[in-house]
Amino acid sequence: MSTDASFRFLPLPTEIHFGCGILGALPERLQSLGCRRPILVTDQGMRAAGAAEKVERLLAGAGMSFTTYDEVTADSGTGVIGDATARAKEFGADSVVGLGGGSSLDSSKAVAAMITNPGTILDYTGIDKLRQKPVPVVAIPTASGTGSEVTYWSVFLDDRNKLKVAAGGVLLFPAVALCDPEMTLTLPPAATAATGMDALGHAVECYVNDACQPISAALALKAIELIGLHLRSAVLNGRRIDARYGMLLASTMAGIAMNSTRLGLAHALAMPLGSYELRIPHGLAIGITLPLVMKFNHAARFQRYIEVARALGESVDRLPAAEAAMRSCVAVERLGRDIGIPERLGDVGLREEHIEPVAAEAIKSGNVAVNPRRATVEDLKTILREAL
Repeated sequence: MSTDASFRFLPLPTEIHFGCGILGALPERLQSLGCRRPILVTDQGMRAAGAAEKVERLLAGAGMSFTTYDEVTADSGTGVIGDATARAKEFGADSVVGLGGGSSLDSSKAVAAMITNPGTILDYTGIDKLRQKPVPVVAIPTASGTGSEVTYWSVFLDDRNKLKVAAGGVLLFPAVALCDPEMTLTLPPAATAATGMDALGHAVECYVNDACQPISAALALKAIELIGLHLRSAVLNGRRIDARYGMLLASTMAGIAMNSTRLGLAHALAMPLGSYELRIPHGLAIGITLPLVMKFNHAARFQRYIEVARALGESVDRLPAAEAAMRSCVAVERLGRDIGIPERLGDVGLREEHIEPVAAEAIKSGNVAVNPRRATVEDLKTILREAL
């Protein structure tokens, strides 16, 4: 970047509390926001793991009145958001505690918005459409992937049209993020792998895209380094708290970085791959397509991809630039294999007949505009066929 270039970095209104055991600060954080009647929005996985009960005990122990909605699904949709909002309004909730992975946290942000805004969440898809400030959200991530605890997006399924859509804007930032690595210890290996690849996709696509600036770049590159150091360990021995700490920190840093930059083709493709009847889990879609997107892009940003390769532990100093940049793609492919990510989209449901509608939907994404190499619908089809 030229020394005379100007850039914009979004402020982060979310107050981040990070560390082992930080969950215990939940009642204090709610009280500091002036909140007394939260709704806990979570899923049955958190109920089965005992995490929901742990949060409920904290709230009850502080003498707080609360209600719980624990029916968020893996692909949270408009029906879930509507049901949870109705529960919140009936209870008179003045805040939302989101507990879980990306679906639960994104649903929590949407519920907070719909407590104070008319209509349905579909009225607010796009950017900066909300009319009224949502009630405060305290986000508690239990996976190291989406970074939703520090982003201004809520991604959800339009149940009627079976398409993944998103509402965004600065009003959707959580008020507080309680990032406790201990809350990620029970995440199963496959979910750890998929969410970890999502975090890597955030960091890499942020770092190499045309909108990246020095602040996001520093955060994203450090996140890549942390993921290279810790993701294998987190998958293979999930009780290692150092690996869980490193992965949650990487996910949060990548989430902050991408707010100001958007992402790239892997994330443009992941939205429709998670739509229709396909419902390919987001992290798997990213993990499979990211190396192919990097191969497509690397010639457009040699130096950035060389730095990605270094951050992932590749020795590239004596290599020609093109070969050194390609090492980043090889490193991501190897990482995916080591942690059990499927190698082909065909293994998780993609068929030839899906390629046309997926590419047509993906090209509409704002992530395409900032991708470091210009891409057409035909390019997206080619990437999908290479992944098939």
